[in-house]
Amino acid sequence: MLKDQGETILVTKGALTNILAICSQAEMSDGSLVAIEQESTFIMDRYEEFSRKGFRTLGLAYKLMPNQTELDKTDEFDLCFLGFLVFFDPPKTGCSQTIQQLNTLGVTLKIIIGDNRLVAKTVSKQLGIAEHELLTGSEIREMSESALINQVAEVNLFAEIEPNQKERIILALKKAGFVVGYIGDGINDVSALHAADVGISVDSAADVAKETAQIVLLEKDLGVLVQGVREGRITFANILKYVFMATSSNFGNMFSMAGASLFLPFLPLLPKQILLTNLLTDFPEMTIASDNVDTQMVAQPRRWDIKFIRKFMITFGFVSSLFDFMTFGLLIALDVSAEQFRTAWFLESVVSASLIVFVVRSSNSFFKTRPGDYLIATTLMVVAFTLSLPFTPIAPILGFVPLPLSLIGLLLMIVMFYLSIAEIAKHIFYRLVKM
Repeated sequence: MLKDQGETILVTKGALTNILAICSQAEMSDGSLVAIEQESTFIMDRYEEFSRKGFRTLGLAYKLMPNQTELDKTDEFDLCFLGFLVFFDPPKTGCSQTIQQLNTLGVTLKIIIGDNRLVAKTVSKQLGIAEHELLTGSEIREMSESALINQVAEVNLFAEIEPNQKERIILALKKAGFVVGYIGDGINDVSALHAADVGISVDSAADVAKETAQIVLLEKDLGVLVQGVREGRITFANILKYVFMATSSNFGNMFSMAGASLFLPFLPLLPKQILLTNLLTDFPEMTIASDNVDTQMVAQPRRWDIKFIRKFMITFGFVSSLFDFMTFGLLIALDVSAEQFRTAWFLESVVSASLIVFVVRSSNSFFKTRPGDYLIATTLMVVAFTLSLPFTPIAPILGFVPLPLSLIGLLLMIVMFYLSIAEIAKHIFYRLVKM
């Protein structure tokens, strides 16, 4: 409401259909007034023309209110349509390329917009998003939850959406099996940001939107999301490597230790030797975070699959135990002492557990994927330290004794045989079990 030369004027703007619904007249360019019905067709044609060009268009109306200083909702009727407020907000340069990169990574971009369907289709074309499937807020309002869940997977464009419907769309996508990230910067986006698996906002957003989001972008640039997706998948892939190695190794050692205790008259390893084994094998595992990751692990999204991890643990745990028992058989056949037995199994266990990382770290062949520099350096240092440990002054303190070089050679042959069989088992495993 404003005052001009002592006259009170009510001015309102909003969605064109809502504005036309409260107007009874339209003001022409010469200042004359006509009934709104006479110009409604022309007004809607102009509105559609602006919308097809990608302009966001609002209706503008006014009403003269002499001798009135306060307003209430009942005053918003019998207004005079004045014209349009037209806004142009073109997509940023490079947005379409970024969206293509996200699609290549298996990330589908869906637009949820409050503007009319014509603007939405124009924007989607500019961004290179298929818009042949479109849902509007009025259509969603008539849908049941199950119907919406069935539709959201196929639809990438949602137009004329009310704020509360944004949350409904996000929840439907999650129920349809998608992991959902939502980008929003306004108060109306808060519920959707909260409902999404990952809420993303920008530094210039409303405070409540930034507080609700898990990630706040310092710049309005989707390219940051591409890099974030890649880094996240690299991290996830390296976590899986650690889990694969740790679970299979621990399961194999537990099985071997239990089996050896059934027929040996002494402990296969002393407690301090077991602790040292765990300590030394942890060093290569610590460098997995910086390891190189295969392209296929980044190309598509992956989920945490406990069943797959369990199958991997059992398969490679048994392969590890098989060669532990082969080592036991060799040592029993050579009739070594208890101290030599413990020393030999310690060497075989640490060296094999350190080198097996190079096999299980990738589903590709060992020779086709290069480990990270830190992983290579740390593993080689652990192997060198382990082989030299029985010949150092601290060996007696730990219960180790020097071994004949011929026995060390046989142990290394067993380790090499183990790595070869593990490589073969890996290819068979990944052929039979899909991740």
